[in-house]
Amino acid sequence: MTVFLRIPQDRIGVLIGPGGETKRALMERSGIRIDVDSNDNEVGIHNETEGIDPVMLLKLQDVVRAIGRGFSPDHASKLFSDDYYLELLDFHDYVGKDKSHVRRVTARLIGSEGKTRRIIEEQTGCLLAIYGHTVGIVGDLENISAAKQAVDMILSGAEHASVYRFLENQRRRSRRDQTELWK
Repeated sequence: MTVFLRIPQDRIGVLIGPGGETKRALMERSGIRIDVDSNDNEVGIHNETEGIDPVMLLKLQDVVRAIGRGFSPDHASKLFSDDYYLELLDFHDYVGKDKSHVRRVTARLIGSEGKTRRIIEEQTGCLLAIYGHTVGIVGDLENISAAKQAVDMILSGAEHASVYRFLENQRRRSRRDQTELWK
């Protein structure tokens, strides 16, 4: 089975890595062959080996997609774990295709000197990558929903203070649930 993904031209080099190191590491870890066509910005993922876990194909697709959407190979490789997931949100779904609106919500999401992005990452334990007109979120199932909701609130125009308060409440609730679990 072969799956083809398109990634931006400037992310092809990141996927391949210095001397092909990143691509080779991904193939070794997954047991699945990867072909990169830098002329068409296309990545072919070929699962031709019998006995390879079919879920591994899906995980490798998410890793390649995450690298294509701005994550470093190290951060994207967390998706090989069963506990980590990738969520992509498109700014066009919130503000249309007007470039000035996309720039505005991008700036709101990043915040002054990266404050908003940093707070979302610290409060949820998730990783965010803002690239082009998308934001990617990598995290575990419980935390990724809180991060996604916080990003959704920012993109929908909520006040930053409201989002920070929401994140703090989520964190408190998560801590309380964990302590109750061990009682």
